[in-house]
Amino acid sequence: MKRTINHDNSLSEVHGSVDTTTKSKGWKKIFSFLGPAYLVSVGYMDPGNWATDLAGGSKYGYALIWVLLMSNLMALLLQSLSARLGIVRGRDLAQANRETYPKLINICLWVLAEIAIAACDLAEVLGMAIGIQLLTGLPLIWGVSFTVLDTFLLLYLQRLGIRKMEAFIIALIGVIGFCFLINILIAQPQIHEIIKGFIPSLPEASELYAARGMHNALPPETALYLAIGIIGATVMPHNLYLHSALVQTRKIKRNDEGIKQALKWSFVDSAIALNIAFLINAAILILAASVFFNTGRTDVGEIKQAHELLSPMLGSTIASTLFAIALIAAGQSSTVTGTLAGQIVMEGYLRLRINPLMRRLITRLLAIIPAIIVIAMFGEDEVDRLLIFSQVILSLQLGFAIIPLIHFVSDKKTMGNFVIKPIVQVLAWLVTSVLVYLNIKMVSGEAMDFFNSSDNLFAKIMIIIAAILFLALLVYSFIFPLLKKKQPISTSIQMHPELKGLHDIAVPVYTKIAVALDFSENDAKLIASAIGQAKEETTFYLIHIVESPSAILLGNQTDDFETQKDQERLDFFVAQLRDKGYSAKGILGFRHSATEIVRIVKEEDADLLVVGAHGHTGFKDFVYGATVNTVRHELKIPVLVVTL
Repeated sequence: MKRTINHDNSLSEVHGSVDTTTKSKGWKKIFSFLGPAYLVSVGYMDPGNWATDLAGGSKYGYALIWVLLMSNLMALLLQSLSARLGIVRGRDLAQANRETYPKLINICLWVLAEIAIAACDLAEVLGMAIGIQLLTGLPLIWGVSFTVLDTFLLLYLQRLGIRKMEAFIIALIGVIGFCFLINILIAQPQIHEIIKGFIPSLPEASELYAARGMHNALPPETALYLAIGIIGATVMPHNLYLHSALVQTRKIKRNDEGIKQALKWSFVDSAIALNIAFLINAAILILAASVFFNTGRTDVGEIKQAHELLSPMLGSTIASTLFAIALIAAGQSSTVTGTLAGQIVMEGYLRLRINPLMRRLITRLLAIIPAIIVIAMFGEDEVDRLLIFSQVILSLQLGFAIIPLIHFVSDKKTMGNFVIKPIVQVLAWLVTSVLVYLNIKMVSGEAMDFFNSSDNLFAKIMIIIAAILFLALLVYSFIFPLLKKKQPISTSIQMHPELKGLHDIAVPVYTKIAVALDFSENDAKLIASAIGQAKEETTFYLIHIVESPSAILLGNQTDDFETQKDQERLDFFVAQLRDKGYSAKGILGFRHSATEIVRIVKEEDADLLVVGAHGHTGFKDFVYGATVNTVRHELKIPVLVVTL
């Protein structure tokens, strides 16, 4: 039986598509819950994190492994809260924001979230492009351009279903892990030094280098600054939106026992997936420490530089190749989840649904265009600065995702028995304070560097204004939910909404039904569906849009052979409906299908539209499906979509 899609659900195409309510037991039952966190985890090992991991390992050896572990624990806490929101309330973070904050604030939050997703995609584009260049020797600008092709890969994965997408991502994570495992085995790191790296410390570079008899130039930043960079680049804001939606792909029993079970296995899923992400990030740092720090190359902090030195310093030609393959896999896996996050954000805040391919193209172009401009104007040497810039943008958005999330899962009114405990609230706010502080510190440091090095007064004034607005919005996002708690809830978003009876419902009577025909063998099915909604007094408006070259050029002034034949076909259907006792009228439109259908329906004041949806796949679906989607969003009347 075909699953009914409720477009108000998060990721409606796959919402509740994985059934966990079956009677299966053991590992099969457990595995039905596992998967969403793996799509989230790739955001913690994307190319944007590689630079900080490489710099941490090459400059300070194994000393900063504990920072990665602490970042991972922070991420696990926040992602578990995000999953809790989705499981208990059946709302993703964007939807919850829309239902809580005023419209203007939601627009601001949406814009910031979209900018963050574009910045994240920029890092992934650059990472994949660098990986392609390292593996094939292609110029970076060509690699950036080729990344647009993964748009079609994502479209294909979406059509296969969420489980296939999860399997694809897990396979890519496996590739990344395998590549670094081989390189770690070749590098033969010092196990006792790795263990010491888990002990919290922020060593002075001078002491660390002197203890090893190294006389290298000291790094410009301290261990504290680099630790801030590692922590600040770890938690991705779009992952919080993503996780709250992905857990809803599991169909669960909507009772206390079912929700408790879902929360339990979701946490297990998150713990496994994020620990894998931690191991991969740690592997990057350990590899840099073993190969570069231990040999005195403490200046290595760029991806391309690391790739060039790996094979010569390890004495293995395969080391650099594996590094490049892992980089491509990291970029590819991250780009899939970034697009899903974009869909969640747009639909959650705006209730706006657009074609998945179009969504992906827009997101990808927002990343590709600035990358191409920078490479073309300043050369490939500026790519690493662009990567840093993308991480700064992500840092700015982080607080606006975390603060509302903690408010939502701390609200007894909407979370019921599943509200987080006071100790968890304290830990969550502590983590939030640390992350927001570190990110503000990182961003303000970048701003101060600009102020000290630039004489552009206008740019400085704009930065000051942006900073004031940023802080004001941050404070408001924190205070508003506290004030709203004291007010009665106007819109119920409870776990179990109050049921409404069917006694007083008004059954609609359609007196003017519009039917969009394409003059194919499917027309009879469309008309039959329309008749099924009609009464004796119903009038049918049969619509056909002429799209011949003459019609496109002349509009309703055309009188070509195709238009004449279309009019004859329309008259034929009208006559048949009149023979059945119905009132009917045929109307031709010209040029653009969606625009004309909307215009005619509005002019005739129809109260129902019947339209066909072609069961095409791939590019054809993008072309033909656009009419249905456009019409559905432009009209305020019910639209009956008949699958053809």
